[in-house]
Amino acid sequence: MTNLEPKNVFHFFNEITQIPRPSKKEEKIGQYLIDFAKKRNLPVKTDKVGNILISKPATEGHQNTKKIILQAHQDMVCEKNSNVVFNFDTDAIQTWVDGDFLKAKGTTLGADNGIGIAMALAVLDSANIAHPALECLFTVDEETGLTGAFALEDNFLSGDALINLDSEDDGEIFVGCAGGIGTTAEWTFDLEPLPADFYAFRVSISGLQGGHSGDDINKNRGNANKILNRFLWETNAKTDLRLVCFDGGNLHNAIPREAVAIAAVPMKDKENLRAWFNTFVSEIEGEYLRYEPNINMEMETENDVNQVINKNFSNKFFDAIYACPNGIKAMSPDLPNLVETSTNLASVKMPQPNQIQVVTSQRSSLESAKYDVAHQVQSVFRLAGAAVEIADGYPGWQPNMQSDILKTTEESYIRLFGEKPLVRAIHAGLECGLFKEKYPAIDMVSIGPQMNGVHSPDERLSISSTQKTWKWLVDVLENV
Repeated sequence: MTNLEPKNVFHFFNEITQIPRPSKKEEKIGQYLIDFAKKRNLPVKTDKVGNILISKPATEGHQNTKKIILQAHQDMVCEKNSNVVFNFDTDAIQTWVDGDFLKAKGTTLGADNGIGIAMALAVLDSANIAHPALECLFTVDEETGLTGAFALEDNFLSGDALINLDSEDDGEIFVGCAGGIGTTAEWTFDLEPLPADFYAFRVSISGLQGGHSGDDINKNRGNANKILNRFLWETNAKTDLRLVCFDGGNLHNAIPREAVAIAAVPMKDKENLRAWFNTFVSEIEGEYLRYEPNINMEMETENDVNQVINKNFSNKFFDAIYACPNGIKAMSPDLPNLVETSTNLASVKMPQPNQIQVVTSQRSSLESAKYDVAHQVQSVFRLAGAAVEIADGYPGWQPNMQSDILKTTEESYIRLFGEKPLVRAIHAGLECGLFKEKYPAIDMVSIGPQMNGVHSPDERLSISSTQKTWKWLVDVLENV
């Protein structure tokens, strides 16, 4: 890696890959950053959670321009292939070059966001780059809780504009992100004996694409919980359906791909049930023909069912899941094809035989809209008798298309590469939303080199895009 260009950037990235830095365990990388600053007599400070700020004075002729903050996060996602022996708490990442890509051997590479750290350090280390006064902020625990950004103190930063180096798309400038919040509903209920002469069955849905509940919410992918509940609701309208259990989805920030339920109907409707199911499957396949080519629904007999959920409760449950909003609520009026507000019915679990918990997540680049859709979800579940809790969440970053740092960054790209960069926002969370909440006057953009397969052992960093982004960053600093 040390033979790659730009040499200084890859030199520092190589050093970073030798330092274990799982989320919430950033002590070693933090000490490395402090030692880096002290060796170069650069002012450095840290806060109570481990965020680190290294400062550097402006070069000659740039003393009167805006102070710029370069920002990256210290931690990395730690994932490995099952056949790889590796300890993220102690071992160095093993890197290798494959054509234009830098990869790791069976683990995540940590270019998210190690390459951002490396670029900031290369700027701090250089004696040849013209730049305004700099603050380089390195936050902790971005990947699992945004802890560093949440805990950032009011007077920790003094810069006028911030360049976040945590983007993963070549030639794109991010100027906004969604805020997020979680709404959880929980019921307890009575169980009762399965009535006599009832037929018990298991029904499941699988093969859906799922995906990120922010980035992929606009792709018309099926929600396994909603589709499965729709079948149960329709069947319940036709006969005396009794619910035994329901399990669907896992992660709060993922569109659920699979769900399964066990239920029962009067024995006299056993044959009708099969006909209803076949018709339903045909309808769903038609609706999702273009979006879910591998959708699979199955139904089979279930034995050893003795108890069912109280009928009055299951009626309310079916209604609540059916009525719960899911998907896009509003599109952005400022940026084409950007989702502004959405909600995802993420998981339905039964921690106990007499308890159901439903987890949902809401996103919006508008704080008021984020809470509005969360309150809609809350109201639906309250009407069904659930205890509902709304989490604290995190704020969004509203795009500012008149931003000065955006103008500088955009003009730089055009000057260097002869084409316009794509200016966009992302319907997912970034630390920038929290920075904007604490420092409302700060001007921000986010850029970075092309990365693919992040958060997995397939993570790879484009070498040519890193060269391009470095050239771009240096030009922006020289022309602020």
